[in-house]
Amino acid sequence: MTDALRTFRALADPTRLRILMLVRRMELSIGELAQVLRQSQPRVSRHVKILADAGLIDRHKEGAWVFLRGGRGMEAQPAFAALDAWQIEPASSDVERLAAVRAERATAAEEYFAAHADEWDSIRSLHVADTEVEAAIQRVLGDRSIGTLIDIGTGTGRMIELLGPVAEGSLGIDRSVDMLRVARAKIEAAGLRQAQVRHADMYALPVDDHCADTVVLHQVLHFAQDPAAAIAEAARVLAPGGRLLIVDFASHDREELRQLHAHMRLGFDDAQVCHWLGESGLSSRVVDRLSGGPLTVTLWIGERAPLRRAEAA
Repeated sequence: MTDALRTFRALADPTRLRILMLVRRMELSIGELAQVLRQSQPRVSRHVKILADAGLIDRHKEGAWVFLRGGRGMEAQPAFAALDAWQIEPASSDVERLAAVRAERATAAEEYFAAHADEWDSIRSLHVADTEVEAAIQRVLGDRSIGTLIDIGTGTGRMIELLGPVAEGSLGIDRSVDMLRVARAKIEAAGLRQAQVRHADMYALPVDDHCADTVVLHQVLHFAQDPAAAIAEAARVLAPGGRLLIVDFASHDREELRQLHAHMRLGFDDAQVCHWLGESGLSSRVVDRLSGGPLTVTLWIGERAPLRRAEAA
């Protein structure tokens, strides 16, 4: 009864109902929501708190911003089912302003890419084409269901774009707020409703143990101060029978990548990576090696053993 009263009270205000309909369509910051509603941020924040306390909205902090999306908990589902049954839709004016927010995000993403194109292109010129790497990733992971995907160090969200359409749900994690804004715009443009991104550290993922079927570390490990710890944390969230895919450079001697692009490690030996995977409780193997320039891209897989029948029962 208490939960039901809290839900009805939360929805008994037209502005809060507008907010809920908007964040069910698209993850929005407080500022973006205020822009769509044409209300002050403090007022919007008060309404958001009521909705969040009722479990109807999930909030997460990303730098100085707070992002909102429809609640994922059990308490939100009856309310969402009722709204869907009543076919309640956002007002046309809200939808128009929401489109403007999408357009602003897309513009910001384009500007960010333009500003950083030179540095990315200089690295890409040293190894095989991204299309070849991505084809190898799809080949390696395509033999069975992706399930729930976590992309650690998601950057601009390319792995979510690539694998998200065949995943049951996707979460991209990165420390860079700028990168996440680009990723969010790309995910939205791709229409990936089951995908989201979070601001967090690779050494402290904001998710429960054993919650992911597929975890990806794509061109991330060479930035890590402690690669072994990053792999151990990735393994922590891997479910029984799940797979951790590491895509990174084989050992090389391009010292300039430390100074110019902040690479902490100049690639990795197979034995090194397989040792770290083994220490994290995963079986390991090299699944592909892509040569085509001074840098070789290697794909390693770590797998957690599936539950035995007695354990699953």
